[in-house]
Amino acid sequence: MPPPEAVTERVDDVADPRLRDYTSLTDVRLRTVREPAEGLFMAESTQVIRRALRAGHRLRSVLVAPRWLPDIPDVLEAAAAQRAPVLVAEEPLLEQITGFHLHRGALASVHRPALRPVEEVVAGARRVAVVEDVVDHTNVGAVFRSAAALAVDAVLVTPRCADPLYRRSVRVSMGTVFQVPWTRVEPWPGSLQRLRDLGFTTAALALDERAEDLDALAAEPPERLAWVLGTEGDGLRPATVAAVERVVRIPMAGGVDSLNVAAAAAVAFWATRPR
Repeated sequence: MPPPEAVTERVDDVADPRLRDYTSLTDVRLRTVREPAEGLFMAESTQVIRRALRAGHRLRSVLVAPRWLPDIPDVLEAAAAQRAPVLVAEEPLLEQITGFHLHRGALASVHRPALRPVEEVVAGARRVAVVEDVVDHTNVGAVFRSAAALAVDAVLVTPRCADPLYRRSVRVSMGTVFQVPWTRVEPWPGSLQRLRDLGFTTAALALDERAEDLDALAAEPPERLAWVLGTEGDGLRPATVAAVERVVRIPMAGGVDSLNVAAAAAVAFWATRPR
């Protein structure tokens, strides 16, 4: 039996109710509330949409300019199989709808999966990253990309951390947020004990008087290690630093005392990757 054909639907008006998922995409405050509440997230670019599909996510709809349709037969086939409409609009209208120039081929509204329990997400993991209160979506996406590249098996985000499935996080991660298992961990920092009970050594990257050099930890890394990473401005909460088993600093030169959280995470992940 041949695969079903995608249903393409022309849209010509920004007020068309079929476009509701795609409106006000540049309003960060609105979207970060609305998307989890409505059970969706946005995948921007054909590459990211494909990674979402490979990870088993289900489309709600696709929004695309007519000139891109010949380039995405696989996405159209998936949309047809999932009975997700393909909304087609000219590029000036797309910019009106979304609030930015869509130059990556297509957007998709995707069903947001339910969060899984921490115990399920970290089962079998040797390396875990815990991201505390990082509110910059770009940094969250970059941490996920490093995690995927450098053998981190799972990511946990605290209640006040930015949404890993927000459009900018997904884009910066290059879709790796779909391949690295993740969930929210709470209460925080009380759940550090929970990680220890699961067999993880907890280690914080922080500028603290009891910090040891990363080289020392990397020389004899724990079998199961949970890296705890802090927010861009103030770093980790004092209660978090007090609760972890080890505090670690990255040796630096040039009068620099710290790195951006995403860069520091990449260094730590690489130094302690499983051998």
